[in-house]
Amino acid sequence: MAESNLPKGYEPWDVEKKWLSMWEENGTFTADPSAPGEPYSIVIPPPNVTGVLHMGHALNITVQDILCRYMRQQGKNVLWVPGTDHAGIATQNVVERQLKTEGLTRDDLGREKFVERVWEWKKEKGDFILNQIRRLGASVDWTRECFTFDEQRAKAVREVFVKLYEEGLIYKGNYIINWCNRCHTALADDEVEHSPKPGHLYHLRYKLADGSDELIIATTRPETMLGDTAIAVNPEDDRFKHLIGKKAILPLIGRELPILGDSYVDMEFGTGALKITPAHDMNDWEIGRKHNLEVISILDEDGNVNENAPEKYQGLHKDEARKVIVADLEAAGALVKIEDHAHSVGECYRCKSVIEPHVSTQWFVSMKPLAKEARAAVPSKTQIFPENWTKTYYEWLDNIRDWCISRQIWWGHRIPAWTCEDCGELIVATEDPDKCTKCGSSRLTQEEDVLDTWFSSALWPFSTMGWPDETPELDKYYPTAMLVTGFDILFFWVARMMMMGLHFKNEIPFHHVYIHALVRDEHGKKMSKSTGNVIDPLEMIEKYGTDALRFTLTAFAAMGRDIKLSEARIEGYRHFVNKIWNAARFALMNLDGKKPEADVSEAQGLANKWILHRLEEVKANMSEVITGYRFNEAAQTMYGFIWHEFCDWYLEMIKPDLYSDDEKRKEATLAVLWTVLSETMVLLHPIMPFVTQEIWSVLPGVDAEDISTVAYPEKREACLDAATVEKMELFQGIVASVRNIRTELQVAPSKKLDLLVRTADEHSLDILNENMELIKFLARLENVECGPDVKGPKASGTAVVQGNEVYVPLAGVVDFEAEIARLDKEFAKLEKDLNVIGKKLANEGFVKNAPEAVVLKEKAKLEEIKDKEAKLTELRDRLVSVME
Repeated sequence: MAESNLPKGYEPWDVEKKWLSMWEENGTFTADPSAPGEPYSIVIPPPNVTGVLHMGHALNITVQDILCRYMRQQGKNVLWVPGTDHAGIATQNVVERQLKTEGLTRDDLGREKFVERVWEWKKEKGDFILNQIRRLGASVDWTRECFTFDEQRAKAVREVFVKLYEEGLIYKGNYIINWCNRCHTALADDEVEHSPKPGHLYHLRYKLADGSDELIIATTRPETMLGDTAIAVNPEDDRFKHLIGKKAILPLIGRELPILGDSYVDMEFGTGALKITPAHDMNDWEIGRKHNLEVISILDEDGNVNENAPEKYQGLHKDEARKVIVADLEAAGALVKIEDHAHSVGECYRCKSVIEPHVSTQWFVSMKPLAKEARAAVPSKTQIFPENWTKTYYEWLDNIRDWCISRQIWWGHRIPAWTCEDCGELIVATEDPDKCTKCGSSRLTQEEDVLDTWFSSALWPFSTMGWPDETPELDKYYPTAMLVTGFDILFFWVARMMMMGLHFKNEIPFHHVYIHALVRDEHGKKMSKSTGNVIDPLEMIEKYGTDALRFTLTAFAAMGRDIKLSEARIEGYRHFVNKIWNAARFALMNLDGKKPEADVSEAQGLANKWILHRLEEVKANMSEVITGYRFNEAAQTMYGFIWHEFCDWYLEMIKPDLYSDDEKRKEATLAVLWTVLSETMVLLHPIMPFVTQEIWSVLPGVDAEDISTVAYPEKREACLDAATVEKMELFQGIVASVRNIRTELQVAPSKKLDLLVRTADEHSLDILNENMELIKFLARLENVECGPDVKGPKASGTAVVQGNEVYVPLAGVVDFEAEIARLDKEFAKLEKDLNVIGKKLANEGFVKNAPEAVVLKEKAKLEEIKDKEAKLTELRDRLVSVME
C-alpha cells in the first residue's frame, strides 16, 4: 500500500489557518448579485465593537455557517453579511475608562477630540471580535463588512430619521424616561434589566387636611415623597372611597395633596393607598397625566436632591437622603413601621447602576402605528422558530410604549436636528443646513444628543445592502432568508427590524427567525465570570480545534432547549474528529492515489449495498433536519453514520475485499469506499468545515479543490434497498451477540470461538449462509453451524436475535469457577463503594453544605454502581446455572 497523503495525527491549528487564508484570498464566499441561483441571504447579528467572543456568539455563528454552507451546496446564491455595532454606551464607557487612567475626562477633550479618540480606539481594537469570528470558520462575505456607524449606515440613519419625523412618527417632548446616573443617558425600557433585590417597605402616615382621618401609605422609596403631588386609591375600595375628593398633608413638607380615585391602584398591595410622584415613577407619570397633576422633580441627573426640595436635603445623594428623610419622618411621628421587602430593581444593562425614572426633554418614536404591521406579519410572512417565542413577540408589541431614541452621550449618530438661535425654528434634515429655513439666519445649533444604538441596528437588513441607494444587492438579496439570534434581543432588535423593514421597504426583513438556545454550564447554570463557570470558545479552539467545538455546539442545539456544555464534551468530539481522520487515512492508503472507475450502483456484497443504502438515507435526512433547523439531529445523524456504521461496521466488513486477489471485487469495493468517503465529507462539511476540507484536498479524482464549492450529493434511487437493510440487521445482531458474550466473560480477542445458531426460518438461514465467511471474520469464529435443528450445549453463552437462538460453547474457553470468584471480588469492591457513597449522601450536613455539582456527582456514582451490580448479578446467575 502507498503511504497516505494525510499525516498520522490531525493537528487542527495549521490546517485551519491554511484554509481560512485560502477561502479569503480566493474570495470563495464573495457574493455576486448577477450570478445565477435562487438568493439566500443572512445578515450577521452585529456584535458590539467592544465585545469578545463568547459561547453564545460561537453557537450563533456556527448555526448561520451551517445554513450558508448547506445552501451553497444546494446551488443557492448566498450572501452572508458580516459587521459590528458601534455600541454607543459601551464603547464610550471603554474610552472614558482609558481617559481616567490618564487623569482626563471626556469634557477635558471636548466633543470633537473625544469622538476622534473613540475612532482611534475602534481602528486599533474594533476588529478584535471579527477576527475571533474568523477563527470559527464563518463563511461570510468579508468584502461587504459593515459597521453601524460607517458612512453608508449614517446615510441610512439620517434618511429614516427625517422621514419618520416628517410623517409625525418621531417627536420631541418632555417625558419620563429611564435615566442612568452613571452613564448620564436615557435608556429605553428594554435596556433596563430587572432583578430581585432585598429592600424595605416604609409605612408612612399622611394626615387629612381637615384633621378627620389619616392614610397609611407603603413605599419602597421614601425619599421620593418630596415630589408627591397626590394620593390615589381604588374607587372600588370600600376602605377609602369616601375619602376621594378630600386632601391630605404631605409630611415634612406641608403641601396639600388631592386624594384621587383611579382603578390602576392595586387594593392588595401595601395598604391600598398609593402616593403619586409623577416625576419619579413611570406609572405615577401616567396617572399624573390623566389627572393633570403637577410634576415636581426632586433629583438631578447625578441622583442628588435638587433645589425643588427643602434646603436641608439639597445636595444629598438619593441614598443618603433616604436615611435623613426616614429619620425626620420618625421624629415627626410620620413613620409607622419598616418591613423587609424584596422587590424588582431596574439596572442599566451596561454599567449595572440602579436606574432612576427622570423627566426630561427627549426624542421619541411613536411605536404603535409601526407595531401594528409588524405584529400582523408574524406568522403570515415571517415565521419564528421555536414557535413559542411568537407569543412573547406579540406580548411586547401589544404593550409597546413610545421608544426614547435620544442618548446623552457623544459616540453615536448625532440627531440630525438644528435649532435656529434667532427665531427658534427646528430644522430636521438629511444634509447639514447652512441657514434657517424660516428666517434665513445662519446661527444654527445642532442637537447634542445621539441616537440609541438600536436605531441604526434596526435598519441592518437593508442598510447593509446599500439602502437608501438602489443597489443590485437590495434587488437580489432583500428580504433576507433567515435571522439567527438570541431570545434576549427579540425586543431590542428583531421587532424593530420588522417595523423598519415593513415601513421603509414595504417588505419583511427576513422570512424566518431562529431563536437559538442559551449555552449554560454542564449543570444548567448560566455562565458568568462571577461564578467562574465560563467556558472560553477560543481556549477550546486552541485545545481541541474549531471543528470539535462547532460539532459539540451543533450536537446539543436542540430547538427550544438550552445547551448544557462542558469541556469534557468538546474533548469527546475531538475524538470524533480523530475517528474521521483515521478512517480517511485508511481509505486513502487503500485507494493508492487513484479514483476507482467502477460503477457503485452495480456494487455487490452485503457491506457495499448496505452502506450505499444508508448513505442515501443520510442524504435525505440531512436535508430535512437542516432546513427544519433541527441542528442537533444533523450532528447525531452524521455521528452515528460515520462512527457506528461507516467505521465500526463497513470498514471492518470490507477488509476481506480489500485484501482479496479478486481485482474486480476489490475495485468495486474501492469505488464504494471512495464514493461514501467523498460524499460523507460533503455532507459533514457545513458542520465541520476544516477537517472535511483537509481530507477533500488529498482525495484522488475530485473535481474541485475547494469542498465548499461542491454541490450536495445527488440522489441514487437505485441504491435504496430495504431487503439489504433487513439482512444487515440480522448479520449485525449475530456478530454483536457473539462480541457481547466475549466481552462479558472477558474472553481474549485472539481466542477464536465456535458458534451455533438455531435458525427461526429458511430466510434467516439463507442470509447467514450467504455471509458465513464475513460473520466468522468479524466475530473471530473457528466453526459455525446454522440450521433449524441445531442445539447448543448447556455450557454456552446465549442470545436471541430476531427469533434465531445463538449459542457460543464455553467449555474449555471459560474457567467458570475462576470467573465466579472474579465476580465475587467485584461485588465486594462495589459493596464497599456503595457503603462509602451511601453514608456520604445520608449525611444531611454534606447534602446541605456541599456544592450542588458535588452532590449530583455522588448521586450519579451511586446509580452507576447499582447498575453495574445488577448486571454482574445477572451474569453470575447465568454462570451458576450453566455449571449446575
